[in-house]
Amino acid sequence: MKAITTLFSLFAVLLVFSTPLAAQDAACADWLDYEVDKLHSGDTIDLCDETAGKPVLLVNTASYCGFTYQFTGLETLYQQYKDQGLVVVGFPSDDFNQEDDDASKTAEVCYVNHGVTFLMSDVVKVKGNSAHPVFAHLGAETEQPGWNFNKYLVSKDGEVLQHFGSNVEPDAAELLAAIESSL
Repeated sequence: MKAITTLFSLFAVLLVFSTPLAAQDAACADWLDYEVDKLHSGDTIDLCDETAGKPVLLVNTASYCGFTYQFTGLETLYQQYKDQGLVVVGFPSDDFNQEDDDASKTAEVCYVNHGVTFLMSDVVKVKGNSAHPVFAHLGAETEQPGWNFNKYLVSKDGEVLQHFGSNVEPDAAELLAAIESSL
């Protein structure tokens, strides 16, 4: 029995020391310590688990906006940088009256029409006094969204690095440069 206990103790020590230091030290920012419902799913997204120690791009989205085509560009950006740790999270919002009341239709726009594989939350408020706490923080650090498809780049340690407005395309040189420097 003592040999088994010793073996388990040794295994535990090896497990701790074999985990990369970045993963051991990674903690999420307090303002990202929330769970949100995943779009058209019974699942939730633990923003803390998903973002700890990783650069993050947070985007307020809408299904019926002139910028909705940016979903495709955001997916391309995500595919380009996900292996380097970039996390992209879309937050559909009806704050500008351009989101469907039916989550299945929102999901169809994202997942079917634009092939989105990055994380998508259920519909949230992104501006004003009723803004989701994540967007309340983003707004306080930079500016609250004035329209759909605002992009907020967050560092690996949870610092809000930069805000990019709706007109900044997902493949814009300034956004790509900021992402690359955050990796």
